[in-house]
Amino acid sequence: MSMPLDAQDEISDDALIVLYANGDSAAARVLTLRLTPRVFSHAYRMLGDRAEAEDVAQEALVRLWKIAPDWRQGEAKITTWLYRVVANLCTDRLRKTRGVALDAVPEPEDDAASAVEMLQNRARMDALQEALNSLSDRQREAVVLRHIDGLGNPDISEIMEISVEAVESLTARGKRALAKALSGRREELGYTDD
Repeated sequence: MSMPLDAQDEISDDALIVLYANGDSAAARVLTLRLTPRVFSHAYRMLGDRAEAEDVAQEALVRLWKIAPDWRQGEAKITTWLYRVVANLCTDRLRKTRGVALDAVPEPEDDAASAVEMLQNRARMDALQEALNSLSDRQREAVVLRHIDGLGNPDISEIMEISVEAVESLTARGKRALAKALSGRREELGYTDD
């Protein structure tokens, strides 16, 4: 018997995956709604391509559902496992698609913004994505996980399978490289020192 969706909002990810493994499809819906935005956002920032990010997010969740019956609670957080899967899928895709022009990467549109705001936001996002693309894969992954996805260094360490000190080093070097790449573009991107 399934629990109502509103009751499952309070249940942990681990408990939801166990419920799903035991046949509760509502638990899968709750977990999907909870995790998809994070998974997609991380994939998009790693790849810079909305369609590719959607494919990666879908593949990562399919893998989660496949391992659900064998999930061992307490060994790893589901989000940590998913970020690792997304990172691996993105790395595989990046290796296959090296050389894609940045102009070929579409930017998401914000319906609430004016045309001028949309153009300004697009220019800023393009600049950020271009700067992110100039980083090494490992630096980009660390910076995205830390400063865009908002994860802590211990979680990033687990996802990237490196020490916390290595995470700190990667994010620091990545931030310096981003600052250098964007330093001469403040006025162009609409940032003024008023």
